[in-house]
Amino acid sequence: MSSRSRSVARAIVECLADGPRAVGELAAVLPVSRPAVSQHLKVLKDAGLVSERADGTRRIYRLEPAAVAALRDQLDTYWRRALSGYADAVRTVDVAADS
Repeated sequence: MSSRSRSVARAIVECLADGPRAVGELAAVLPVSRPAVSQHLKVLKDAGLVSERADGTRRIYRLEPAAVAALRDQLDTYWRRALSGYADAVRTVDVAADS
């Protein structure tokens, strides 16, 4: 996924964080075409982060709270590991400087 694709996917997630939306509503506020929004929604849906429901001829998309929470937990784990590694590196430098 390119950096532009990631930024569009992030923008879609941000919009859906405010509440369920139809593809047309998302496309109206994003700098990409309606088919591009649909493609991004398919990727997010395949990842389990988004679900859809029919409303007449429209599809309404929303974030899946449990999936978003699981993603956040995983990111928090990575963040804690990174901070722990940084703290270990600082301690190593401090010990070496004290020697």
